[in-house]
Amino acid sequence: MILLDTNICIYIINTKPSEVLARFHQYRLGEIGLSSVVAAELAFGVAKSASARNRQALEMFLAPLEVLPFDMAAMWAYGDLRTDLERRGQSIGSLDTLIAAHALSVNAVLVTNNTREFSKVQGLQLENWVAAK
Repeated sequence: MILLDTNICIYIINTKPSEVLARFHQYRLGEIGLSSVVAAELAFGVAKSASARNRQALEMFLAPLEVLPFDMAAMWAYGDLRTDLERRGQSIGSLDTLIAAHALSVNAVLVTNNTREFSKVQGLQLENWVAAK
């Protein structure tokens, strides 16, 4: 499974880059989704913009995607991940920790343009569709 990070979603919605969209369309329905944490971040951005157009764009973007609920497996993965990061003296943003834990809990590849931050997470599979274009 592929999970999209917030920055990739925003990039696709705002820029609609053909190379990234081509990668996006290589996957079948159900093979690509996002964490409910990412969906919440996107909803916050839309609410902050107070734009009906932005809300509609987000709803259209999310329609074919699976939004995975942050479940018990993700909760335990978060506990383990945050403990590991603290023990190693590493830190990443709190929402990024939740997103990484969610990806780990479902054994997903996280597509992000923030590989520097997420590369601190051991065992997390990453792809950067922006750098690959």
